Amino acid sequence: MDNNNITMITKLVLEAIAEQSANQSMGFEVPVGVSARHIHLTQEDVECLFGRGYHLTERKKLMGGQFAANETVTIVGLKLRAIENVRILGPVRKASQVEISATDAIKLGIKAPIRESGDIAGSAPIAVVGPMGVIYLTEGCIVAKRHIHMSPTDAVNAGVKDGQIVSVKCDNERGTTFNEVKIRVDDSFTLEMHIDTDEANASQIKTGDTVRIIKE
Repeated sequence: MDNNNITMITKLVLEAIAEQSANQSMGFEVPVGVSARHIHLTQEDVECLFGRGYHLTERKKLMGGQFAANETVTIVGLKLRAIENVRILGPVRKASQVEISATDAIKLGIKAPIRESGDIAGSAPIAVVGPMGVIYLTEGCIVAKRHIHMSPTDAVNAGVKDGQIVSVKCDNERGTTFNEVKIRVDDSFTLEMHIDTDEANASQIKTGDTVRIIKE
């Protein structure tokens, strides 16, 4: 390789490093996805709710191999307080789990803890009603902890790693800063921050808006 090529490559690398550093100092930009209440089910629970041998049908593809199903259920809390038309997300899981907002929890009369998806030990109990049956989860209802999905490439560009906790700022008229936002990195993920409807309404953020990761 001649000196001219080496000089050109060195220049390009330095420019890329400078651009990445500038992006990180300004805050890495992330699109937002507002996550409405939903439920994940085991195959056994699907069949209890919809009938023996029943399988979820796909309505819309989501990241990470997940999909929004056509099927919905009713969730019931204490004193028979209920919320209808709760969307099921597939594919089926090893444990059933209901994700709601804090406002939903008040309406249902339950104390749902703020947890990461999958962390349901000791969480709130809830009943689920389908067209063919009812199940009662002794634990499994949570308020999902806010988080950011990203690919390994996005993580490098943002200067973060899987499991890291960051703060995120929204520069709209509410000027909201979200702390305790967990980074989740996987090859199957597309870049998106997930917040629930309470958080979105309070900060006047809608799906498709962007926020910035800021360094603490």
